[in-house]
Amino acid sequence: MELDELIITRAIVDEFSKVFIDYTDVDVALVGGGPANLVAAKYLAEAGLKTVLFEKKLSIGGGMWGGGMMFPRIVVQEDAKHILDDFDINYHEYEEGYYVASSVESVAKLICGATEAGAEIFNLIDVEDVMIRENDAVCGLVINWGTVSMTGLHVDPLAIKAKVVIDGTGHDAGICNTVLRKIPGAEIGSGIPGEKPMWADVGERALMDTTKEVYPGLIAAGMAANAVAGAHRMGPVFGGMMLSGKRAAEIAIEKLRNE
Repeated sequence: MELDELIITRAIVDEFSKVFIDYTDVDVALVGGGPANLVAAKYLAEAGLKTVLFEKKLSIGGGMWGGGMMFPRIVVQEDAKHILDDFDINYHEYEEGYYVASSVESVAKLICGATEAGAEIFNLIDVEDVMIRENDAVCGLVINWGTVSMTGLHVDPLAIKAKVVIDGTGHDAGICNTVLRKIPGAEIGSGIPGEKPMWADVGERALMDTTKEVYPGLIAAGMAANAVAGAHRMGPVFGGMMLSGKRAAEIAIEKLRNE
């Protein structure tokens, strides 16, 4: 068969456009492609919710790819081990209660788990603003190409309608900071103080409390949740991140079922 470049081009643009248009109106939009949001995306999609995830960079997976200081291994504690099982990630016990997995395999299987469950992932898309309506709840996102924001070009954005938004943007807590900056009188935590110094045990435990709806329609997950609450950072132990993603999904599912 002789390959036709025009057919290849049309296939890419046509198929992307169909999917993108379909996902301009969703139940849950996740911002940031790190482990917390990837875990959340799987459980949300499995619950039958129309779920989309936006990542501004080329690669999905956040900081998990690099493990600890570019040693491609992660540690997960006992109470999060079941999530490794849910995603069919291989691991072994290093010492009692400490489980080690390949960071590369972990990211790959988190992505596969989310997409196979039915979540849609768009990379190279940056979220530059949120949408708010009369009830002051977050009801959508304003998006642009990641390269547009990185190069500082003035290009008008497009919009995504979402019933719930999950901020999984990491240390920056980008969506929460946008709401705090853009909405007069908005109250999110105590002004988003950022994370305290590393204390893995305290930071990991705090995530179950800091992962919550921090503003109507907006849930903070993963490192963004601890940044909003001023809790401690955790380092290359990823159990809390995964548990936070699952908790964020549970909060969104409950919220939408009660509406």
